[in-house]
Amino acid sequence: VYLMVFDAEYYQKKAEALHEREREIKAARGEIIDRNGKVLATNKAVCTISVIHSQITDPERVIRVLADELGIEKEMIRKRVEKVSSREKIKTNVEKETGDRIRAYELDGVKVDEDFKRYYPYGNLASKVLGFTGGDNQGIIGLEVKYENYLKGVNGMILTTTDARGIELADTLEDRVEPVSGDTLQVSLDYNIQEYAQQAAEKVMEEKQADAVVILILNPKTGEIYACINAPEFDLNAPFTLPEGTDAALNDEEKQAMLNQMWRNRSINDTYEPGSIFKVFTASAALEEGVVKEEDTFYCPGYKLVEDRRIRCARTTGHGSETFVQGVQNSCNPVFIEVGMRLGTENFYKYFEKFGLMGKTGVDLPGEAATIMHKKENVGQVELATMSFGQSFQVTPMQMATTVCSLVNGGKRITPHFGIAVYDAESGEKEETISYGKRKRILSKETSEKMRKILETVVSEGGGKKAQIEGYRIGGKTATSQTLPRSANRYIGSFIGFAPADDPQVAAMAIIYNPQGIYYGGTIAAPVVRDIFDNILPYLGIEREENP
Repeated sequence: VYLMVFDAEYYQKKAEALHEREREIKAARGEIIDRNGKVLATNKAVCTISVIHSQITDPERVIRVLADELGIEKEMIRKRVEKVSSREKIKTNVEKETGDRIRAYELDGVKVDEDFKRYYPYGNLASKVLGFTGGDNQGIIGLEVKYENYLKGVNGMILTTTDARGIELADTLEDRVEPVSGDTLQVSLDYNIQEYAQQAAEKVMEEKQADAVVILILNPKTGEIYACINAPEFDLNAPFTLPEGTDAALNDEEKQAMLNQMWRNRSINDTYEPGSIFKVFTASAALEEGVVKEEDTFYCPGYKLVEDRRIRCARTTGHGSETFVQGVQNSCNPVFIEVGMRLGTENFYKYFEKFGLMGKTGVDLPGEAATIMHKKENVGQVELATMSFGQSFQVTPMQMATTVCSLVNGGKRITPHFGIAVYDAESGEKEETISYGKRKRILSKETSEKMRKILETVVSEGGGKKAQIEGYRIGGKTATSQTLPRSANRYIGSFIGFAPADDPQVAAMAIIYNPQGIYYGGTIAAPVVRDIFDNILPYLGIEREENP
């Protein structure tokens, strides 16, 4: 009576647990779509093949069929068929056609369950931004892991009833708990802009025999990222395949190290010395603080003596007498050393923090690196001099692009981002608009306007002339910096541009790592941005002016 009445519920649950078998049904992972609705990441129907030892009536036939259809050695399948367990997986991510053929054999004890494999229609497009998934369809890098909670969905279940030997009862029905698909993530990437910029990156990388090329294209007012290129990219549908020519004798540890390097997103994971692009920061801070005016004059003999150091200008013969605006146009180091001295260490660090360079950008990708900067108490005159023109500290490309955009957009700090909105996969209704907080003012409107005008003259009259496009007003800044150690003679050429110069709607930054031959940013990186702008400005609806 005690067992059958008072403890009946407890023993009934135990009996059900003995007689029920569960098989998981994978949920379809949410799609990733670009700003115009083009699908960048989706799912491909595949199957998972498994065996249940107690239900197999003809083991030799099962082994033979599975070996032939799946291309797996018979002995490996035999071990799993003979293993006494509730369920043994034979192979996952099996093509649906193969799964259907195996199902048609009607083999006792062989289960063919529907499953999904992540599929990227455009191969290597934005590979280091989108990221990829692992064997269990979970995000590994990039947006796939950042937005895992939205994309993953809820798996379903198939429940079957068996007898005491584990054999399914013929006269009972399967219970199914249907899976719930993951949500659709809409991102700010524009397929057309990403595709064109990626082609431009690959072209200049080949021409200059460079190690890598980074291109960032974003809206300087909102922080939406239209394109993020990290050439060389990799095939998202084969993310564990190393590049051609890789040494086949590498051990597992060496292979993993190479894969990690292949997956790295230089624009956020790695830092670099920004060089002369950072002069936008120094100029903005100095104008805001009132320690320099546009018409102030300076003299450049080709170098500047700071304590016991002779710090050279890029033009070793010197620029002679020049105004502050001409100093920006000429990217003259002695001018910026003098401006840095006028600012002083306290003000330099005050603006470094105010402009957001001490922290991270907050971009919605994992693994963002922080700025590498001197401690204020360790900064002497030499350190202040070199920092004023963008050397002796390091930032990420994303941080540099974000800061310049914030200084020319009217003076409000933006958060660079990809995620825009989340939609229900079934109904298509918007579930959430992803927000990034209120934009903080970091520079006055007046100083921001001055900087836009000065940087426009850099393109029209100064070192950024190769970024000029007839009919468009473009502002920008060139940079050439060295990697450490200096003795290696490895350079980084870069350029950041924005258009239209009087009211920036789009900004683009190109960074070329270790180019061979000519390495000056104004010569090799500015033309890349010009070609990109020439194509994407009309696409974005920014019309040419008749008399710019």
